[in-house]
Amino acid sequence: MINSCISHDKENNRIYLMKLKPEEVNDITYKLDDLAKIKGYTKIFAKVPSFSKDTFLKENYRIEAKIPKFYKGVEDGLFMAKYLLEERSIESSEKIIEEIINKSKQKSKEYKELRIPKGIFYKKGEEKDAEKIANFYKRIFTTYPFPIDDPSYIVKTMKENIIYHILWKDEEIVSMSSSEIDEKSLNVEMTDFGTIEEFRGNSFANYLLDKMEEDIKSKGFKTAYTIARAVSYGMNITFARSGYIFAGTLIKNTNIAGSIESMNVWYKHLDIEI
Repeated sequence: MINSCISHDKENNRIYLMKLKPEEVNDITYKLDDLAKIKGYTKIFAKVPSFSKDTFLKENYRIEAKIPKFYKGVEDGLFMAKYLLEERSIESSEKIIEEIINKSKQKSKEYKELRIPKGIFYKKGEEKDAEKIANFYKRIFTTYPFPIDDPSYIVKTMKENIIYHILWKDEEIVSMSSSEIDEKSLNVEMTDFGTIEEFRGNSFANYLLDKMEEDIKSKGFKTAYTIARAVSYGMNITFARSGYIFAGTLIKNTNIAGSIESMNVWYKHLDIEI
């Protein structure tokens, strides 16, 4: 039995170790191997504190990304992967991804004034908005690693650890993102960005990101990070422009927009002004 927090499914064809319980460090890799074998998964992905690094390296994991001072602003966080099928560890779009990373880094010093058009306003999502949020994400994403198109899931996550940040036009959602909060570790994942087609090109993602940062800074969180589609110029540039630092690429990690894609990790220490 695995007591650490994990997620696994056929759509992503992987196990995701989200939170490692320290007391399980000595046998967690064997438990994950057993589950992967039973389910036939081709990747095990682990987000773990650096103290556990050697345990995972000994079991053929590799470090794909690293965020310094990820846990409570003190201990480094490692994004580690073990591939159970060799072809899953190979990224055919490596050159394109490298080009996107380099172009994003070049944009990191560019300032872009953020204004939203008249008639658009910002307001956090509430439980009564769950159906609209779910319908919005159903419209934006063909597939997604979590059931964000289910209103009951939206309500559940609101009660647990997710804040939904929304731009509205009248009663319609035009752009949205969410911050997934880890209160114990003092880090926050900035995720689930989407804008309906007719409103793209307005830098809504950067506007929302600013609002998200204001919110979590005021609550004392230390580190913000994202796991963005590696082949998306837009989202990588959005984070680079907001002062985020590239941490690494997770190969063939997430089923999003209909296929399993590689993802780039970016991070920002919130107590350091860029």
